[in-house]
Amino acid sequence: MNPKIVLRIISYLLLIVCAFMLTVVAVAVSFSELTVAKAFSETIAVTVLVAGAFLFLTRSSSHSHPSFKDGFLFVVGGWAIVALLGAMPFYLSGVIPSFCDAYFETISGFTTTGASILTEIQSLPRSILYWRSLTHWLGGMGIVVLTVAILPLLGVGGLQLVKAEAPGPTVDKITPRIAETAKYLWYIYLGMTVAETLLLMGGGMDFLDALTHTFGTLATGGFSTKNTSVAYYNSAYIDWVITFFMVAAGMNFVLHFRLLTGHASSLKNNSELKAYLLIFVTATIVIAWKLNLEVYPAFTDALRYSAFQVASILTTTGFATADYETWPHVTQAILFLMMFVGGCSGSTGGGVKVIRVITLFKQALNEMKYLIHPKAVFPLRLSGQVVRKNIVYAISGFFFLYMTIVLVVTFIVSLSGVDLLSSVATALATVGNIGPGFGVVGPTENYAHFSDPIKWTLSFAMLAGRLELYTVLVLFTPMFWKR
Repeated sequence: MNPKIVLRIISYLLLIVCAFMLTVVAVAVSFSELTVAKAFSETIAVTVLVAGAFLFLTRSSSHSHPSFKDGFLFVVGGWAIVALLGAMPFYLSGVIPSFCDAYFETISGFTTTGASILTEIQSLPRSILYWRSLTHWLGGMGIVVLTVAILPLLGVGGLQLVKAEAPGPTVDKITPRIAETAKYLWYIYLGMTVAETLLLMGGGMDFLDALTHTFGTLATGGFSTKNTSVAYYNSAYIDWVITFFMVAAGMNFVLHFRLLTGHASSLKNNSELKAYLLIFVTATIVIAWKLNLEVYPAFTDALRYSAFQVASILTTTGFATADYETWPHVTQAILFLMMFVGGCSGSTGGGVKVIRVITLFKQALNEMKYLIHPKAVFPLRLSGQVVRKNIVYAISGFFFLYMTIVLVVTFIVSLSGVDLLSSVATALATVGNIGPGFGVVGPTENYAHFSDPIKWTLSFAMLAGRLELYTVLVLFTPMFWKR
């Protein structure tokens, strides 16, 4: 393990974030929000000086390559420190006077969770709302992937970094060079950002609102510039545009690349994509049917609200167009089950991930077959390929850890006097990077009422969930720190 190379890469990461902060300064100046502009300028100035000093002190490591241990340490430390940097303008500008709250809001943004402590959003400076959503956009594809695309120019390799950060059980490379892969993914991400922004502007949103909602959609984050989220616009057009892009963002971005390069045939045989779309369509139709019977007389309205909310929860985005806690209990139960699934591997979505759910389901079926035919061989296949046993074991271990952390967080939240449903929903919403849940963290509530110790616990839960648990938890094992 080489602490110098880790510190050097984190310094590059901080400078990249500072570059994006300059756009916030420009927005603040354009809206005459000088206090915000001053807070961001001070943050940038101090960060550039500190990062520059670290780069100078670690110049001897400029051509070193990070090991796997360095990758884990950089990813966890990078996300935690970037959230610290991002929280400073919130705190210095006085928009969020509590540093704990400022850090919670920022880690929620970078981890694309969308859990908020803000009770009044529309009255905030526009530049603050822009930065709040920009943290989503940066965290969505992964600041680390952005860094990997740039680091080769600085003489630092990045495969270990992507393996530590990339969501899903495997890293599916588009090109032989990992830096090229990162660049292609960002081209797709940028293209989708431009497309959705233009479409939302066509629905009546101004440029900044369209851009911030696009950030929240493609990153599956869910921060909105309105108190009532997307429901504020009361537009079927806007709902369907965001629904489409939420579903697209929940897909593996490698599939987007293959679709754009004329390899659509690979999508037909993709087990995860088929299961993902089947879950979305089935849940949407069942909920729409029930809503049509009891809530919305017009089936088109029922389908619109159902599709939006299923996409929002399944992809862990967290936008809302209705208070689903007032819907029939069976529809709430379906949405609750969606919180256990999440998006596809290689997407910006959180949760357990569809690929893991499929694998565990098929393995469970195989175990029942073994009871009937003990000597038979039943290979587990996904997308026509046999899944190795070690991957099945890793997924089983992940699911156990995932549920363990959910239970631990549930217990800690319940200590504050919160009811059981709300405690479970809070744990699932933060570990799964969903944002809104049920009870005291429902679609019309937020996280402001929790005490600081609970907020720090939930901040850790959001970080662990975004980085797929193993990346964070491995740092707490004695073996990691041994030579």
